[in-house]
This record gives sequence, C-alpha cells and structure tokens, in this order.
Amino acid sequence: MSRPPLAREKVLDAFEQILIEDGERAATMDATAKAAGVSKGGLLYHFGTKEALEAAVVDRMRELVDADVAAMAAAPEGPIAYFLRSSAMENDPLDHAVLAVSRLAQGGSSAAAEALRGIRERWADALRHRTRDDVALDLVMLVSDGLYFNNALSGGAIPGPVPRGPAMDALIALVERAARG
Repeated sequence: MSRPPLAREKVLDAFEQILIEDGERAATMDATAKAAGVSKGGLLYHFGTKEALEAAVVDRMRELVDADVAAMAAAPEGPIAYFLRSSAMENDPLDHAVLAVSRLAQGGSSAAAEALRGIRERWADALRHRTRDDVALDLVMLVSDGLYFNNALSGGAIPGPVPRGPAMDALIALVERAARG
C-alpha cells in the first residue's frame, strides 16, 4: 500500500489537534487548513467536506487500532499485560486519534460514537480468549479504562497518575491472576 500524501496527513494531524485542544466546533475547515499550512483548495482536494475529514480521522483511528491489536497478539508478555501497559497514555498517534474521535462523539457524531464502541469491542475480542469469563474480561477492560482516564486527567503528561515500573508490574500480575481465575 502506498503512503498517503504528506499534505493529507498534515491536514489530518491539524484536524486532530484542533479537536483535542479546542473541540469539535472549533475544528472548521478554515481553521484546519490554516493549522495545516495548506490552502483551502488544498484541503478540499483531499477532503471535500467536513464529514469526509471526520470520516478520515475515524478511519485513521481504526487503522491504528488494527496495528495495536496485532501488537497485542504478538506481545511476548501476553495480550493482557500489553493492553494494560499501553492503556497509560503515551501521547502517541493512537492516543491522538482516540481523543480526536472522542471529541467528535462528544460533539454529537453518532459515527464517531459507534467507532469508539467498535474499537473497544476489538480490544475485548483480542483479550476474551485470555480471560476465564465475561466478568474477568470486564475487570481487564475497566482497569484499562481507569489507567487511561487517570492519565488523561493529567493532560497526558508522562508520568501521569498511573503506576509505573514495579507498581505497574504488580498491578498487571494482580489483574492477570484475577482474570484467569
């Protein structure tokens, strides 16, 4: 697969950043073009409407989640440990995409809300075979949510209010023991 044009990626990056920092209402086509350093015509060449731009951000998030699920499956430490470690926000492209799509959902986008539900289900499906039952799966998912949320409260600053090092190792061991029964 060929790489997308640089201008297209700059536009998506700018749109995500505006969504994250200022919200869905501020993420206009004009503001996005200006932040990306492209002309309005350049923006419209890649994304004819704001809806197309929103759909591209959702697609980007799904692609990043596909890569994340593959990394979970291949993680030497196992999918649960990988999932919990990666739940602490690292300010990486996946974090940006999830935050941007969350802002779209908060702004009323049903497509964004559905996409967020869908990626959560993808992660759950990747973990399901490693947990004894749905209650154990819920435990893993809720611990992940807590790690992500607490880190998000700090603005994604690293380190945020989440366990690191030996404390994270102990948390993972505890959750894995509970999840496997």
